[in-house]
Amino acid sequence: MVELLSQKDAQSALPALQLLNPGESVVIVDDSPEIVVLLNHYLTKQGFTVLQAGSAGELYKHLEGEHVALVLLDIGLPDRNGTEILLDLVSKYPDLGIIMVTGSIDLQTALDCLRQGADDYLTKPVSMEQFNHTIRNTLKKRRLAIDNRLFQRELEAKNYRAQFLHQLNQKMNSAYLSTVELTGILQAILVGITSEEGLQFNRAFLALFDESGDHLQGRLAIGPSSREDAGRVWNAIKESDLHFQDIITHLRTDYRDKDIEVNRIVQSLRIPTAENEHILIQAALQRTSIIVNQGWAGNHPVTGQLLELLAEDSFVIVPLYSPSKSLGVIIVDNFITGKPISTEDVHSLEIFASQASLAIEHSHLYEDMLNKIAELEIVTQELERSKDLLVEAEKYSAMGQMSAQLVHAIRNPITSIGGTARLLAKKSDDPYTISFLNVITKEAAKIEATLEDLFSFVQDGEINIVEQPLYPILRRSVMVFYTTMKKNKISYTLDLPEQDPVIPVDGVRIRQAFLHLIRNAIEAMPEGGTLRVTAASHEDNVHITISDTGLGIPEAALRRVTDPFYTTKVYGTGMGLTLVERILAMHNGSFHLKPADDGGMIAIIILPRRLSSLPQA
Repeated sequence: MVELLSQKDAQSALPALQLLNPGESVVIVDDSPEIVVLLNHYLTKQGFTVLQAGSAGELYKHLEGEHVALVLLDIGLPDRNGTEILLDLVSKYPDLGIIMVTGSIDLQTALDCLRQGADDYLTKPVSMEQFNHTIRNTLKKRRLAIDNRLFQRELEAKNYRAQFLHQLNQKMNSAYLSTVELTGILQAILVGITSEEGLQFNRAFLALFDESGDHLQGRLAIGPSSREDAGRVWNAIKESDLHFQDIITHLRTDYRDKDIEVNRIVQSLRIPTAENEHILIQAALQRTSIIVNQGWAGNHPVTGQLLELLAEDSFVIVPLYSPSKSLGVIIVDNFITGKPISTEDVHSLEIFASQASLAIEHSHLYEDMLNKIAELEIVTQELERSKDLLVEAEKYSAMGQMSAQLVHAIRNPITSIGGTARLLAKKSDDPYTISFLNVITKEAAKIEATLEDLFSFVQDGEINIVEQPLYPILRRSVMVFYTTMKKNKISYTLDLPEQDPVIPVDGVRIRQAFLHLIRNAIEAMPEGGTLRVTAASHEDNVHITISDTGLGIPEAALRRVTDPFYTTKVYGTGMGLTLVERILAMHNGSFHLKPADDGGMIAIIILPRRLSSLPQA
């Protein structure tokens, strides 16, 4: 009938504590007393709580009055067929493990029981090794199924929480985007914390550091002062069918007349930042949330003054901060309902607080921007009154007259000096004398170049516009410096699309502008580098870029590079970029300089593609 459990089987049996929860039991349902006794003895020895039933009626009594985890169900009972009981148990008790036991070796019956929901099937006489294995596997499977369902519920709860926070964040984004005024943002934050559609805390207090950062000052609060007041407010919201945005709008109009008690509390909060032992200052500066439960917060001392002010000994403090500074704190509690604040509640509040911190920082930045705009408007008005443009025009007029006089007065003597020095250097055999003559020649050439720039700058503004291909002008301009680039270990690339744009330009003048920009790029690479010239055609204009990998120009100097006589070079006239700007203005074009991402500078030239775009004579 039943084989006794061997010593080996006893050692391999799994303890009941690992398979069942406290208070759970196993029911043996069989009308054979000897089988019940032996199975009862075995299971009891393994630590299981065992109940016995000789009929279906006794089984149901146990199920109603006890926590039954497993049923060993005999198919042939005196009052009811075991297969009928199986169907009933499967539908009513989903967490119940069921092992069918029968004296009939019928494969079809066993398969039917398994299909109908039984966990396993045993045939009498029962082998204790098989019995031990079946009991253990069935209870393990039951435990996995229960744990899986619990994990599923927990996952669903977390998913619901995530969706809830996502929807709340969307509502808050809408509220934040509708205002940049700080008070409106603070109101939206507190509504998000306390409303039925939000985090559902009873009260919320908000304190921010003042402009100097010397004090943490209470700013705003939302919440009822008593249970009666809370009931009245919540009923009014439901009767009026007010939603999140409605509450925020309502608050903006008359919040000063509402929540008087909590605002009295928060406005009395003023804590010096130097009091670094104060729990609110610690939460803000350490950027950590602190849970106070019945007046105790671990290593963080809670002052009796704060507990008395809030009239509540259980609350949560959550910091508000931006990447650059601490902004303040939010204090929340369930003053009315007394509902415990869970870890999930704190996590949700921290997520919400991070978004609220960004909104507060956004408000501060917006306010700073308004202040800067106001300052710029004042500066603009001052510049308008001072008529700087007239002064600039007068300066250029005087400079033009001076330059013209210098050109005529100095060019011929300097040319003669330079030519004579070159001639003498060729006829002299004395190296010492030749070195001095070379210095004269070199310095005379610099003066000649300066005069040439001055002459180009002040010469007549008339230009000879002819439609002509762009690429030959660019190539010739680059090749002028071929020897110089080789000598200075500078490589160059010409990135020119296949279709050469034909544009209206004064070939001489525009080439002069290109030469100045290319020369500047080469001089910026004394240790070698790469010169890159590119062109791109657009519908109305052509963009040419000349870039180098050189030393670059300091940002402060970049704004002045087109000023006449301003230069960052040891040697130079400071007229080159001024001349470039003037030539491009004659062509109704433009140019500007900008730093390259990997070092060096990029000159960007824009020229029109049509004659109609040029200034009319």
